[in-house]
Amino acid sequence: MPGIEFDARLAKRGPMFDGRTAAALHTYRDEISLRIAEYGEKEIRRRLHTVLKHPTGYYESRISVDRAGQGYRVSDGGVVYGPWLEGVGSRNSPVTKFPGYATFRRTKPLVDMRAREIAVQLLARYKAMGLI
Repeated sequence: MPGIEFDARLAKRGPMFDGRTAAALHTYRDEISLRIAEYGEKEIRRRLHTVLKHPTGYYESRISVDRAGQGYRVSDGGVVYGPWLEGVGSRNSPVTKFPGYATFRRTKPLVDMRAREIAVQLLARYKAMGLI
């Protein structure tokens, strides 16, 4: 019975081997966090338009997306009465009748439900570039 011999060579070329895929994954992760935070900011602003009784515009103008460690966060920029509006301040009920609007707390589950969809849409864009 004759023997069979194979000779295989591996050429390490392309985005996976030259670092482009690793860089794209890092950028993708960062962009996912940013897009989800921007969606959260938009939803918080939308909700504030419906719950604020006498808006002056100042509080809404302070809502922004900020860098937080490896990701991003949505905050009110440390507005003094922000905890009171949210309902976690020392002057909320039972001290006063106002329980707060819980805008951030009620918006977070909505953002969490949409996060996967945002990530999948973004992944399709990165796949189309041929890097992932």
